[in-house]
Amino acid sequence: MAWPDWVALGGYFVVMLFIGLWSHKRVSDVSDYFTGGGRMPWWLSGISHHMSGYSAAVFVAYAAVAYSYGITIYVWAFLPLALATGVGAWLFAPRWNRLRRRYDVASPLEYLARRYNIATQQALAWSGALLKVFDVAAKWASVAILLNVFTGVSLDIGILITGVVTLVYCTVGGLWADALTDFGQFIIQGVAALSMVIITLNHVGGFSGLGSIWHRLPADHTHPLVGPYTAGFLTAYVVVKLFEYNGGMWNLAQRYMATDSAPAAKRSALLSAALYLIWPAVLLFPSVVGPVLMPHIADPQQVYALMAENLLPAGLVGLTLAGMFSHTMAMASSDANAIASVVVRDIIPAVARRGRALSARSGLLAARICTVAFIAVSMVVAMEASHFGGPLGIITALVAAVMGPISIPMLLGLLPAFRRWGSLAALVSWACGLASFVLVKYVLDSTDQTLTIATPLATSLVLYLVIGLVLPQPSPAADEITAAVSAAADIPAPEGPTPPLVPATD
Repeated sequence: MAWPDWVALGGYFVVMLFIGLWSHKRVSDVSDYFTGGGRMPWWLSGISHHMSGYSAAVFVAYAAVAYSYGITIYVWAFLPLALATGVGAWLFAPRWNRLRRRYDVASPLEYLARRYNIATQQALAWSGALLKVFDVAAKWASVAILLNVFTGVSLDIGILITGVVTLVYCTVGGLWADALTDFGQFIIQGVAALSMVIITLNHVGGFSGLGSIWHRLPADHTHPLVGPYTAGFLTAYVVVKLFEYNGGMWNLAQRYMATDSAPAAKRSALLSAALYLIWPAVLLFPSVVGPVLMPHIADPQQVYALMAENLLPAGLVGLTLAGMFSHTMAMASSDANAIASVVVRDIIPAVARRGRALSARSGLLAARICTVAFIAVSMVVAMEASHFGGPLGIITALVAAVMGPISIPMLLGLLPAFRRWGSLAALVSWACGLASFVLVKYVLDSTDQTLTIATPLATSLVLYLVIGLVLPQPSPAADEITAAVSAAADIPAPEGPTPPLVPATD
C-alpha cells in the first residue's frame, strides 16, 4: 500500500479508539454496558444490528463463493437474512425489548432460568459461548487474510492487530461503544464499497455494460442456486437464520433490548432488514464480476482484496481495507459484549454464590474481564482456523449447523403458542440436535453441507415440537413471561414495583 493508504487505515483505528474512550463516560453499570441503559435510538440500533450481522468473511469466504459460483451467494446467504430480520420485526424484536423493560434483564438468556429452569439456561449458555468463540475466530481469520494480501503482514500478526484494537474500545465502552463504532464503520464501509463498485463498473463498460456483463460470466454464474447450494440447503439456511438473526445470535437480541420501546425495536429490525436486502448486493458485485476482470485468481478467497489492490487508486485502497476491518470489528465487539453479558448475568451466578450479589462496580469489572478473556481466546482459535475448515467451513458447517439446537428453545420460549413447552422439550431437543451434528460431521464424516446444516436443525425442531405436545409442562412462570412480552404488555400497567425474574423452583 502507498502512504495515503496507511494514513487512511491508521486514521480509522484511531477514530475507533476515541469512540471507545468517549463511550466509557456513558457506562456506569452493567445495564449501560450490556443494553445501553435502554436509551439507544432505533436508527442506531438498526444500523448496529445490521453491521453486527456480518464481517470480513463477506470479503473473503463469501467473495470466494461469488467469484466461483456467481449470484447464488446473494440468494442463499443474504436474502434469508433480510427475510429473517423482517419476520422478526413483528415476531421477536418487540418481545426482546419488553423482556428487558419488564424484568430489567441485561442478558438474552437471563429469562431462561425462570421460563424453563437453571439447567436449561446453563446448557444453552455454555454451549452458545463455546460456539461464539469459533464464530468470532472465523472473523479474525478472514480479516487477517485481507491484511496479508494488502500489506504482507502474517496471518497471526493480522489477528493480533485487529483483536487488540477491538478489545480496547469494546472493553472500555460496552454496547454504546459497539453501536457508535458500528455507525462510524457503516459510513466508512459505505464510501469504500461504493468507490469499489463505481470503479469496477468503469472497467466493465459503465452502467451501459451491465446488460452484457452477465453474458460474459462463466456458465451457471447467473443461476440462483448452483453447485452445493441447492434448494434444500437454502431451505435449511432460511430456518437457521430465522432463529439466529432474531436472538439466537445473542448480540443481535441486545440491539432490540437497547431501544427505549417495543415499537422502536420493531423499527430497528425493519431498517436492518432493508439494509440486508440492498447492501450485500453492493458489497458482492465486484466479486461476482471478478471472473471477467481477473479470470485466473489461484485463491478465490483473495479476489476482493486483489481487485481492490489492482483497480483502486492510492488512498482508496486503505479506506477499502478499513471498510473490510469495520465489519469484523463490529461483529466481534458485539459478540464479545453479548458473551460477557451471559457469563456475568447467567453463568457466574449459577456457579458461584458470590456472583449473585455483585455490586455495580464489581459487576462492571467482571463484564470487562470476561470481554477481554473472550476476545483473547477467540484470537488463539483464529490462529488455528485452518484446522476447522477455514473461515467458510466454520461459518457454514459449524456455526450454522449448531445454531438451531441452541436458539430454538430460547426463541420459541418467548411465544405464547409454546407456553406449555417446558424444560424437558428444551433440553432433549438441544442435546439431540448437537449429538446429531457430531454424528453427521465427525462420525459419518459427511461433506454434504445441506445434510450438515439440516440434520441438527430438523432434529432439534422436531423433538422440541413433539415432546412439548406429548409431554407438556405448563407452569405459571411460562404463562407470566409470554404474557408480559406480548403486545398487550404495551398497555400502561398500574403503578407498582416490577416483579423480580427469579429462577423457577420446579
